[in-house]
Amino acid sequence: MIDEIKEIAERIAGLRDACGYSQEEFAKELGVDIETYKEYESTGKNVPISVIYEISKLCKVDFAEVLTGESAKLDTYHVVRQGQGQVIDRFPGYYFKDLAYRFTQKIMQPLMVTIDPSDKPVDLVSHKGEEFNIVISGVIIVNINGKEIRLEEGDSIYFNPEIPHGQRCGCDKPSTFLTMIAEV
Repeated sequence: MIDEIKEIAERIAGLRDACGYSQEEFAKELGVDIETYKEYESTGKNVPISVIYEISKLCKVDFAEVLTGESAKLDTYHVVRQGQGQVIDRFPGYYFKDLAYRFTQKIMQPLMVTIDPSDKPVDLVSHKGEEFNIVISGVIIVNINGKEIRLEEGDSIYFNPEIPHGQRCGCDKPSTFLTMIAEV
């Protein structure tokens, strides 16, 4: 029981960090005074279910996953526009661990990819795992199952690569993105 409470504290702290909030900002968003919030994050004791639910909504993760740490189904891919998190579309069949652990439990080799405007669009591909792309320069068009998403410098996308996808240059100069893929 003690370990489970400690794990909730770790998930809360990890989610806060992964979502880019300071402790003070997160406490304010949750409507909790800072000292009470720090206690939740340091010990995991006496965290009301209502606060866990608000954390799941704020971080866009499944309530049961925040509570139990078990994988949960997510039907959303996430696009972050230069630091402003927003969900822009949905599709079924995406499984993940919560944001706090997504990139810390897997070893991924980052790959820098540069696409020239003259390059032909690649065929859509599918593979196991989880994929994260962030645009370093220029404009990248990500095609996920026929839907095109325009990403500019500083934008990122996190998605289920089992769905057919590909990237192409979206402007008149070479564009570069960093991609990381984790097998599950």
